[in-house]
Amino acid sequence: MNIKFTYFAITLSAALAITSCQTNKRLEGMDKVSKSRTTLQDLTPLAPHGMVFVPAGSIIEKEAVTDTSMAVDTVPKTVTVSAFFMDQTEVTNKQYRLFVDWVADSVVVTDYLKDEKYFKKVKKAAPAKRSKGKNAPVNDIAVAGDTSKSIEWSKVGGRTPLWQSPELKGQLLGKLYTMINGKPTLIKSAVLYRYERLSVNRSGGTKYVTDTVGVPPDQKVWSTDFPNSQMEVMDNNYYTNKQYDDYPVIGVNWKQARAFANWRSKMIYSTTGDRSLVKQYNLQYNLPTEAQWEYAASKDMKPEDFNKLSTVTLKDKKTKKDVDALAVNFKQQEGDYRKDGGTFTMHVKSYAPNSLGLYNLMGNVSEWTLDAFSPSYKEFVHDLNPVLLYDAADTDSEAMKRKVVRGGSWKDNANLLTPSTRNYEIQDVSHSYIGFRCVMPAPDIVVEQTKTRKIAKN
Repeated sequence: MNIKFTYFAITLSAALAITSCQTNKRLEGMDKVSKSRTTLQDLTPLAPHGMVFVPAGSIIEKEAVTDTSMAVDTVPKTVTVSAFFMDQTEVTNKQYRLFVDWVADSVVVTDYLKDEKYFKKVKKAAPAKRSKGKNAPVNDIAVAGDTSKSIEWSKVGGRTPLWQSPELKGQLLGKLYTMINGKPTLIKSAVLYRYERLSVNRSGGTKYVTDTVGVPPDQKVWSTDFPNSQMEVMDNNYYTNKQYDDYPVIGVNWKQARAFANWRSKMIYSTTGDRSLVKQYNLQYNLPTEAQWEYAASKDMKPEDFNKLSTVTLKDKKTKKDVDALAVNFKQQEGDYRKDGGTFTMHVKSYAPNSLGLYNLMGNVSEWTLDAFSPSYKEFVHDLNPVLLYDAADTDSEAMKRKVVRGGSWKDNANLLTPSTRNYEIQDVSHSYIGFRCVMPAPDIVVEQTKTRKIAKN
């Protein structure tokens, strides 16, 4: 059964109400943009909630070689990225949990309850009148209304996700979720999100396909990544305990991250006005390309200036003297995870943001990008908005399923945290040190024709 993704469940809509109102006010201020070339100050107020504007610009991509066993293209290449919006922070446990609960509740309503009261009543469109005259088109016939059902989320109700309702326990336990350490834990294969996306094959050909993704994160990645390290506390609490609500979500693979971005696009479309920037320009969320990610991460520094990133000079309140403090979450030396203030991941707004207002691009968790990984990727991509796309099938070899990961994490040494360092992971594999953030394209708005400098002086 096809379900239109139009509104949040009441548990989700409450969280979006304030966000939606704020977003509408910003986005619908489109007409107030000053009549000149778009600047950072112009578009930052129009950014979707939780995002910042990244102006267009160029960057010299030069591979930071960390694995000498691979044939790596080290030839510098200058590329340009157009303007875009980027999440201030990595996607949090709380944000991702809204997605998972929404999908789980959709499954409950459509596959278990099957009660018409939870669906909107769809009115069929009135038959279209046949055009008059001898030149009337022969295919001018009545068009039936949309027969797919849409969930009426206001009927779902409750502050707790529907799938956790005590009265449904007997019906859902063992089918939709199991009990682990006294907590209901969703079964990944039972909580599926289906969506349509554009698929790219090896030759660059594209077609639309329907993708089906199990969305619950792997909560046991801590013990999987670090066996014999007593990680049970992290396994049992990191995703579900509200103390970690504002920590980066982990245990999410590349396919799940893309599914989240698609769902998030549907949600913002359902909560913004028709005059919003999102709807006027048909903007969609996605994972950042590695060029976008590197450009945003390099705004404050050159790749060789990592020492400026790893420490920050602060003024001691008592002595009034300058002191050096760590500015990112990473492993300082072998066995030393704690010196930066946290043993594992940290709050997504830990430390100061860069000049664009972006937090923790380096460190905390590594981040999925949209690109397929190739050591010689610069040979295959354009110098304008470069991205290497390839949708590998589950049956493809691991080499074909590699996706680019950027930024380094809480468990990595400093040499993996430079803006130019590339790494990869298999698209259906998740870890305790890989998360993600989203981007959205920003229009290059020029309200009136930009004058040349020569004419402007006259």
